[in-house]
Amino acid sequence: MIDLSARVDLPEQMDGPEIDEAVYQRCLRDLAMVNRVTFTHRAAISWLNRATKNLPQGASLAIFDVAYGHGDLLRAIARWAQKRGFTVRLSGIDLNPRSAAAARLVTPVDMNIDYLTGDVFDYVPDTAPDFIVTSQFTHHLTNVDLVRLLWWLEQHATRGWHITDLHRHVIAYFGFPVLASLMSWHPIVRYDGQISVARSFTSQNWRELLQQAELTAEISWRLPFRHGVSRLK
Repeated sequence: MIDLSARVDLPEQMDGPEIDEAVYQRCLRDLAMVNRVTFTHRAAISWLNRATKNLPQGASLAIFDVAYGHGDLLRAIARWAQKRGFTVRLSGIDLNPRSAAAARLVTPVDMNIDYLTGDVFDYVPDTAPDFIVTSQFTHHLTNVDLVRLLWWLEQHATRGWHITDLHRHVIAYFGFPVLASLMSWHPIVRYDGQISVARSFTSQNWRELLQQAELTAEISWRLPFRHGVSRLK
């Protein structure tokens, strides 16, 4: 068994360039299903509700997603904004160019989401977004790069930012492969999901990383085994 007392540094198979295109697309779809089944996006939507509670109906917002993957969080935000009566400009960036193609394919045209490709650390928005969100991404980073990301979020979000990611816990580590098998998700998703848990964080990890970044943020915990890290300005 992997020692879960500290983050592990093991590669995930989907990060490799050699993965077949059809397999990659299947895994992205399965990961979007993982997010639905495990209510991943509820944390970000709940935070956006709190962050915008004093804004009037019809208010205009720009929201940016770092590492959007299949684009499912941005689509969830689009539906949330429609219900709330907000006018939103939605965009995001992902390092893998195959993500943009996959996300556009399943995004309704009327959502008008701008899927960009590139390295977030090289990207400077033309207009700073009100809110920046990122989900299931930070466990892919080293601690050094995660501190860089915290600085990037703080620099570019005018109203606030929110991170959702996994909680490193033995139940999550052993439980995910069981769930993945029951749902018939691709073997790569089953393998990578378990590695993702081992690469992820405890609340103490987050406190230490925020201290290194010299930032104050709220750390919350939600079922099933997720941390939310957020800051309103």
